[in-house]
Amino acid sequence: MSATATGRRALPFLVLALVAAGLAALSAAIGDTRLDIVAATGDVLAGRQTLAALILVELRLPRALLGLLTGFSLGLAGAAMQGLLRNPLAEPGIMGVSGAAALGAVVVFYSGLAGAFALALPLGGMAGALAASVILHALAGRGAGVLTLVLAGVAVNSLAGALTALALNLSPNPYAALEIVFWLMGSLADHSLADVALVLAPMLAGWLLLLASAPALDALSLGEDVAQSLGFDLARVRVRLIAGTALAVGSAVAVTGMVGFVGLVAPHLVRPLARREPGRVLWLAGLAGAILTLAADIGLRLLPTQPELNLGVVTAIVGAPFLLVLIRRSQERD
Repeated sequence: MSATATGRRALPFLVLALVAAGLAALSAAIGDTRLDIVAATGDVLAGRQTLAALILVELRLPRALLGLLTGFSLGLAGAAMQGLLRNPLAEPGIMGVSGAAALGAVVVFYSGLAGAFALALPLGGMAGALAASVILHALAGRGAGVLTLVLAGVAVNSLAGALTALALNLSPNPYAALEIVFWLMGSLADHSLADVALVLAPMLAGWLLLLASAPALDALSLGEDVAQSLGFDLARVRVRLIAGTALAVGSAVAVTGMVGFVGLVAPHLVRPLARREPGRVLWLAGLAGAILTLAADIGLRLLPTQPELNLGVVTAIVGAPFLLVLIRRSQERD
C-alpha cells in the first residue's frame, strides 16, 4: 500500500481522535464554576493545592475521562456486535451485559453496601456483567449459533430487568429507590479518579479483545462458511467478542449507569468512512462513541434546566428516533 493510500486511510482516525480530544478538553473547562483550564492545569502540574486545581482534578477531569472511556467502549462494542451478528440494529445491550451490570449495581444499592465503601457500586456492576458473560461464554464455547446467542442475551436482559424492578418494588426506603432510579438514568457527574482507575484495566482488556477480532469480523462479513474456510474458529471469535463486550461495557455501566443508543448510533456514523469494512469500523466507531458521549454531556450542561438532565435521558431522546429510522430503512430494503 502506498504512503498516500495509507494516509487517506489514517485521516478519518486522526480527525476523529482530534475531535474527541478537543471535546474532552472542553468538557473539563465547562461547569457551574468558571475555570481557567490553563491556569488550573499549571497548578496541578506544579503541585499547588489551589481551588482551581481541586475542581479540575476532583470534578472536571474524572467526568471528561469517563466520557472518553465510556463512549469509546460503547461505540467499539456496538461495532463489534453489529459485525458479529451481521445486523445493523445490534448494540451492546442486546447481549444482556448492560442490564446485568445495572442489576449488580442495584443489588449493591439495595443491600446497603453502596455506603460501606466508595468502590462498592462499580464492583457490583462488574460482578453483574461477569455473571452475564459466564452464561454467554458457556453457550459460545459449545459452538452456539448467532440466533442462540441473541436469544440468550435477550433472556439475560429480561431477567435482569425483572429483578431490577423487583428490587425497586421491595425497597423499604423510598429514598433508596429514588437513588437507584436516578443512577439507572446514567450520568458522568459525581465521579472521582478512583472510579476511572477502577474501570480502566478491564476496559483496556475488553478493547484489546474486540480489536484483535477485526480480521475475523472482516471474514464474517463474507459469511460464516467463508470465515471458517479462511481458518477462523468461530466459537473462539464469539468468546473473544462476548468477553470483550462484557469487560468494556460492563465496566462502563458499573460506573456511569445506563447510557443507551451510543453503541447503536456510532458505528452507522463512521461506516462510510471505513468503506464498510467491519474491522476498520471498530476504531472509528469507538472514537465516534467518545465524541457522541462527550458532546451529549457538554450539551446537557449548557441547557438551562435545573436539576441537570441525566446523560442516559439525553442519549435515549436522540437515539430512539435514530433506531426508528434504521428500522424503516431495513423494511424498505426488504
